[in-house]
Amino acid sequence: MSRATVNRAVLLLAGAALLAGGVLVLAGGLDLYGRLGWTPPSWWPLTSPDQPVFSDASRTRWSGEAWWWPVVFAVLGLAVAGGLWWLFAQARRSGPTAVTLPVAAPGLTLRLRAKALADAVETETIALPEVARVRARLTGTPKRLRLCAAVRLTPDADPAATLEHLHDGPLAHARTTLARDLPAELRLRVVRPPAPPRRAGTRPRVT
Repeated sequence: MSRATVNRAVLLLAGAALLAGGVLVLAGGLDLYGRLGWTPPSWWPLTSPDQPVFSDASRTRWSGEAWWWPVVFAVLGLAVAGGLWWLFAQARRSGPTAVTLPVAAPGLTLRLRAKALADAVETETIALPEVARVRARLTGTPKRLRLCAAVRLTPDADPAATLEHLHDGPLAHARTTLARDLPAELRLRVVRPPAPPRRAGTRPRVT
């Protein structure tokens, strides 16, 4: 699972929880249930403006049980651990910082920055006539590299021809530089052509 997918899932869950809590507080504070003539169940939180968020009965309902406090501490511990894991994951790099290049001289190690290789792929790709914009990056580990690129094509571009040009050009050159196979994930998107300008004083035809 990629970092972007995890971030979207975390933000979606946090947003849904905050939205549900805000709706419950707003409905109880404005006494919407009474105005709408709907009687909530006995366990429903915040049914009137005078009701606290957590009543005494709710706070002490299971406090006398032997399992209550271990479960509370376990849930809080998991929440803290998950929050720390997510925080550290933001600072961690999603790909290698450098890759080792093959050299003929024995005892010599040549390393290339992963960002430099990705920039070279971008520079060669943007030079293609049918490409409007490109972003590339290396992911994975130094032994299992993977190239991810998002390419925006001009409105008159042929995606099949562009894919062939990418395969025979930037990708082939990157694989030659590394002297090994380089799996690639390409996302092609065709930019929509701009709408023609409307003449001043004209009205759209309605049929």
